[in-house]
Amino acid sequence: MRVSAERAELIRQAAAARGESVTGFVLAAAVRAAEEELAIERETLVPAAFFEQLLAALDTEDEAPPELQALAGHPRVFERG
Repeated sequence: MRVSAERAELIRQAAAARGESVTGFVLAAAVRAAEEELAIERETLVPAAFFEQLLAALDTEDEAPPELQALAGHPRVFERG
């Protein structure tokens, strides 16, 4: 990785302060940044009231329209293999 002399020195000093090699220091920092970025992609924060409404909706019994209920009694056209 190419960096300016000032940044390279800053990284070297920080690594030395932690008693790590520059490679180990940079790798650990990159892994932390990657984990934080992916956490943002994987998590969705919503207000508590919305979340409670969502859970209540998931706990509610589904009621299919009559035409779909009739289809449920028909044999399957495709079977899983």
